[in-house]
Amino acid sequence: MAAPFYFPVFAVDDPLELDAMLAAVGLGTLITNGPGGLTVTHIPFVFDPAARLLRGHVSFRNPHSQTGEGDALVLFSGPDAYVSPAFYPSKAVHGRVAPTWNYEFLHVHGPVRWINDPLWLRQNLEDLTNRHEHNRAEPWRVADAPPDFTEKLLLRIVGVEVGVERIEGRRKFSQNESDGNRMGVIAGLAASAGLPEQRVAAAMMAQEAVCGAGGSDAS
Repeated sequence: MAAPFYFPVFAVDDPLELDAMLAAVGLGTLITNGPGGLTVTHIPFVFDPAARLLRGHVSFRNPHSQTGEGDALVLFSGPDAYVSPAFYPSKAVHGRVAPTWNYEFLHVHGPVRWINDPLWLRQNLEDLTNRHEHNRAEPWRVADAPPDFTEKLLLRIVGVEVGVERIEGRRKFSQNESDGNRMGVIAGLAASAGLPEQRVAAAMMAQEAVCGAGGSDAS
């Protein structure tokens, strides 16, 4: 379930939308707190909606897998970009504008478990590979590698599962601004040379197309 947020207009609280966002994730930041303090590792995950699990793996040399089990937090960052006050048409009217940042993110809370089962690890390799290769004209498969190479690889990784017990989703795409200012932000970001700015513009346009008026109730 989604957690409450101090600014509801930015919250993503529809369970189906949160699951769709999780299904699209790639690299996540796994954070656990053990006897030695906080431990952080960046891991590509794949989401299993039926089992409510995030699954990935790390190198066997990564000390994170030795920290034991317990509560974990996984962070996923979506598109983000700086928003200039110059993008707002209202700047020319009253000048009461300030810079901000538009972004999207997910925080997933749940228990972590470390896994050394070769069958589990091979399935995770296949799931991750298939997820990211499926759009290629000639997708690479785990089975394409020599079997002895794959077997050695499986001995050098440790699996990780994080139960998806609570999700915090945020999408700050200028929903708190007027229609004119919001469209000004889209135009300004779309005209920027940077890919991050263009990604946010595209995401904002997609939200406009689906929801209109920023897609949220500001009350």
